[in-house]
Amino acid sequence: MSELNVKYQLGTKENEAFLADVREGLFSFGHNFPAPGGSSYYLGDDGTPWKDRNRETWITSRMAHVYSLASFLGHPGSKELAAAAIKGLRGELHDTANGGWYAGLTADGNILPNKQCYAHAFVILAASSGVLADVPGAKELLDDALALYDLRFWNEEEGLSCDTWNTEFTVLDDYRGLNANMHTVEAFLAAADVTGDEKYRVRAGRIIDHVIGWASANNWRIPEHFTKEWVADLECNKDRPDDQFKPYGATPGHGIEWSRLITQWALSTFKGDKEGASKYITVAENLYNRAIEDAWNADGAPGIVYTTDWNGKPVVHDRMHWTLAEAINTSAVLFHVTGNQKYADNFAEFMQYLDEKVLDHVHGSWFHQLDANNNLIGTVWPGKSDLYHAVQATLIPFYTADLSIAPAVKGGKFC
Repeated sequence: MSELNVKYQLGTKENEAFLADVREGLFSFGHNFPAPGGSSYYLGDDGTPWKDRNRETWITSRMAHVYSLASFLGHPGSKELAAAAIKGLRGELHDTANGGWYAGLTADGNILPNKQCYAHAFVILAASSGVLADVPGAKELLDDALALYDLRFWNEEEGLSCDTWNTEFTVLDDYRGLNANMHTVEAFLAAADVTGDEKYRVRAGRIIDHVIGWASANNWRIPEHFTKEWVADLECNKDRPDDQFKPYGATPGHGIEWSRLITQWALSTFKGDKEGASKYITVAENLYNRAIEDAWNADGAPGIVYTTDWNGKPVVHDRMHWTLAEAINTSAVLFHVTGNQKYADNFAEFMQYLDEKVLDHVHGSWFHQLDANNNLIGTVWPGKSDLYHAVQATLIPFYTADLSIAPAVKGGKFC
C-alpha cells in the first residue's frame, strides 16, 4: 500500500491526521462569518463574506453548531464565534412579534418571509450544541426553539412535521417534505441527547418509520415531496430538476444521510438489544447501497450525482459537496457497526475523491458544486455558504455512532 493510499484508509493515523488538517482549515476558513448583529454572512470562494447576499437562519444555525464543535477541540476563538451566531439567533433573526425565526434577512436588513421547518430544526441543533459549549443564551434559545417547534411544526397525530408557514403563523403551506423532517430527526436526536427528554428520540423514530415505509415501497429510493395529506408527489419540480431545496426525483445524498440517522436512532434506542436494532441497520444498509449503486461513478467520472429518476438513472449530474460529506460519514458508520469491509473500501474511495477533486487546496474549504466532469460551477451553490457538512465529515467517522456529534466530541466518545 502506497503512502498516498494510507491516508485514505479508515482507522489509520495518516487518515486521522489528514482529516484533522482538513478540519482545522475549515475552522479557520469560516472566521469572518458573523455580521454585526450575529447573523451569518454567506461565505465566498476564499472565505470572504458576500455581504450583498441574504443572511439566513439555517446558515447562522449551522455556524453556531460548527463553532461549538470547534470549541470542544480547542480551536482559538471558536466559542466567541459560536456566541456571535447564538446572539444573532436570539436577536435580529428572531421574530419577537409572532414567535419563531425569520427565514433570514436581506442585505439591507429586511426580513425574508415565511417560517421554515428546515430552519427551525437547525435552530434546535445550534442551541443544543451551544448548551454543551456553555455559550451564553444557548439554554434559553433551546427552550424557546423546542417550545415553538412543538407548537407550530410537529404534528403529534401524524408523527411528522409540516414544512412552511407564512411569517405570522396564520397560513400553512400545503407542501410537505422530507428534507425538513430529516433535519428534524437530527435535531430531535441532539435535543434528546442534550436535555435527556426521550420524547424527542421517540418522535424521531416515528418519522423514521414513515420514511422506511415510503422507501421500502419505492426500491429504497426515498420520495422527497408530498401533498398535505402525505401523498407522494413523484413528479414535483420535474421542470426544475436542480431546485436548491426541492429537486425532482430521488436525491441519493439524502438516502445516504437517512441511513446514518436511522443507524444513530436505532443504536441509541435499542441499547444492548442487537435484535431490535438489527432490522433498522439492515434498512440503513439498503438505503446506503441503493444510493451508492445509483449515484457513485454513475456517468463515467468519479463523484456522486445530485439526483436520479425513479429507476436510478441520473437526472442532475452535478456533484454537491454535502453529498460527498454524507457518504464519508455513513460509509464509516456502517463499517464500524457491521464490520463489512465494503464500507471501509467505499470510505477510502471517497477520501481520495475528496482530496483530488473537492478540497480547494488553494483557497480553503470544499468546492460546493462540480459538474459532471468535476469542473467548478455555481448554478445551485455558488461560493462556500457554510461549514456544517464538511466539518462533520471530519468528525463523525471517528466517534460513536449512537450519539449526536456534539455530545460525542465533547465527551471524547470515540468509536
